[in-house]
Order: sequence, then structure tokens, then C-alpha cells
Amino acid sequence: MDVWDALIENGNDETEQKPKTKHKGKHDKPKPWDDPSIDHWKIDKFDPSWNEGGMLEVSSFSTLFPQYREKYLQEAWPIVKGALKEHGISCELNLVEGSMTVSTTRKTRDPYIIVKARDLIKLLSRSVPAPQAIKILNDEMQCDMIKIGNLVRNKERFVKRRQLLVGPNSSTLKALEILTGCYILVQGNTVAAMGSFKGLKQVRRIVEDCILNKMHPVLHIKILMMKKELGKDPALANENWDRFLPNFKKKNVKRKKVRSKEKKQYTPFPPPQQPSKIDLQLESGEYFLSDKKKFAKKWQEKQEKQAERAAENKRKREEAFVPPKEPTKQDFGKSNDDRNDVAARALSLKNKAKEFGKQKSSVKIDPEAYIAASGEPLSKKKSKQSRY
Repeated sequence: MDVWDALIENGNDETEQKPKTKHKGKHDKPKPWDDPSIDHWKIDKFDPSWNEGGMLEVSSFSTLFPQYREKYLQEAWPIVKGALKEHGISCELNLVEGSMTVSTTRKTRDPYIIVKARDLIKLLSRSVPAPQAIKILNDEMQCDMIKIGNLVRNKERFVKRRQLLVGPNSSTLKALEILTGCYILVQGNTVAAMGSFKGLKQVRRIVEDCILNKMHPVLHIKILMMKKELGKDPALANENWDRFLPNFKKKNVKRKKVRSKEKKQYTPFPPPQQPSKIDLQLESGEYFLSDKKKFAKKWQEKQEKQAERAAENKRKREEAFVPPKEPTKQDFGKSNDDRNDVAARALSLKNKAKEFGKQKSSVKIDPEAYIAASGEPLSKKKSKQSRY
């Protein structure tokens, strides 16, 4: 037992002493780009010395443009041609077919410039001005064509939501351009955007959310403004910003309730069969009439309907020429009645005044007794007045 224990202990010591080495495979080797000092997002400017031999094959791209862009492209084509010539790209404007073509030449050195030229003619066909579209030839500038025409079926909804993206007096679009650092142009069924990769990603998300009615562009603007402010703080640079950003919940608008039809009582028996056209003709006796009489009857019904419509239209036309009723006689009658009532009241008052005068003359009044009786209260009144 002691020998076995010793062997086990020795084995444990050996396993503890030997460090576990990671098995390196065929491709598990250090790479020259696995260096933290290298900025992988940096785009180096192309040097023609990297490709002195030029292109082995001719690459070309062509795109169609709408007819309303023909006049502008004719005027701006010398500028476009000059910009592409600097990079060794030839271009052609075909007005018969309505197309633009770009292709490489022997002087082309940059292999990716043909893709940039393809993006240039795409932007020109989507109403982007030539000076702005030429900027796509720079290495740090990218573009994105967002198709929005097939996201909404209803045309009215599509137009309203596209207008939401533009905003009143293009204010929403300008705010998005400032916050994302991209050039945005809404034209027809597409949205053309130019800028950095990060900005283009934000623009695509905002545009799709707006057209699909997921979130209003103004709410996206608020979030972008808050992110811009949070980015200025170095303490929050490596933290998650979700707790600081607002959470906009979609509110369901109450709609009018559609009245459901009353359910009919279930019966196992099918509904009675409706009479056919021939049955109705048999009941009315029309079935037995000749073709001539049938035609005459139809013609008579048609004439009656036309006469009714003509009479109705004539009545409607003559309504505009019928003068309104003037209530003048009624007003005069009312005023005469009022005058008669006033005269009767005046006569009654005169009669009453005469009767009252006769009664007064019949009753003898002694003025001295009246003055003697009313002497005391008069003196009191005088004394009261003298106080003041």
C-alpha cells in the first residue's frame, strides 16, 4: 500500500509541475493586424504605387435615369466627366436609351473606384445635385439608397408618412442631417443618403421606422440629441446608455366600434328558394307576351322614367327663380291691432279720470281741518330738517 501511495503522490506532483499548454492548430498563429495600436476603422488613402500595372479586365456599370433629369445631366455632364477622369474612369451619357455608363481604362489604378463611380451615377439618376454626388468619390464618403415605395401598400398613407419624414419646411430632414452628419434627399420612392457608415445606419433605421409607422422621426431626433450629450461625458463613454434614453411606448388610438350584425337564430332547414326570373314573368303574365309587346312595354317604362326625371330636374331648376314669401300684410295687420289696443286703453283711462273727478267734486273737503290735523307731523318734519 505504501508503494502505491508513493507512486500516486509522485504522479500528482508531476501533473502539478507541468503547465497545461494550449494546442495550437494550423491557423492559430499571431496575425500582423492583431495589434491594439492599429485603428481598423481608419480608411487609408489609395496610393497609385500599390497598383502600378493597372487593371487586367475592363469593368463597367450602367444605370437608367428618368426623362426629367435629361436636361440637368446634359448641363452637368462636363463636371462629372472631369471628376471621373482624375481617377482614370471613362463615362458616357446616352440620351437615346436614357442611360449612364462608367468603365475602367488603362489609366485606372484604384480597383474600388469603379464601385464609387457606379454609386455616383446612381445618385445622379435619383436627383442628387452633381457637386454633391461627386463627393462620393472620396474614400471616407459612402452612400445608401433606401427603397421606401414597397413598404406601404396604401398610396395615401405612404405620401403622409413620407411628408412626416420631410417635416414642415424640411425642418425634420435638416435636423436629421445635422445629428447624423449625412446628406439626405427624399425623392419619389427612394431616399438617397451620403455620409459615414455609422450615420447611414442611423438614417436607414429612422426612415424605415417612419414609413412603417413604428416611431415618429421627432422621437428619433430626441434620442440622437440625448446620445450626443451623453457622448460628451468621458465617464459614460464605456457604459450602456439605455437607462438614460427615453422609452417611447406606442399608444393605441381608440377607434369607433363597428356594430356587429345580429346573429340570426340557427335553423337546420335551408332558406326557401327564391323565385327565378321566369317564375316572376309567369306570375305577371309577361312571359306569354310577344317580343314586340315586350319591347313596347320596356320602351313605355323607359319613357315614363325619363319624363319623371325631366320633371324633377325642371322643378329643381325653377326653385332658384321662385321668390320667397314676403310677410308684409301680416306685419301691417299686427301693427293695426296694436294701435287699436293702445287707443282702447287710452279711452278707458280717460273715462276713469272723468269718473274720479266727478267723485272728488261731489265730496266737500274742509282745508282748515285738514291743515290743523296735519300740523303736528309737519312741525316734526321741519325740526328734523333743522338738525341737518
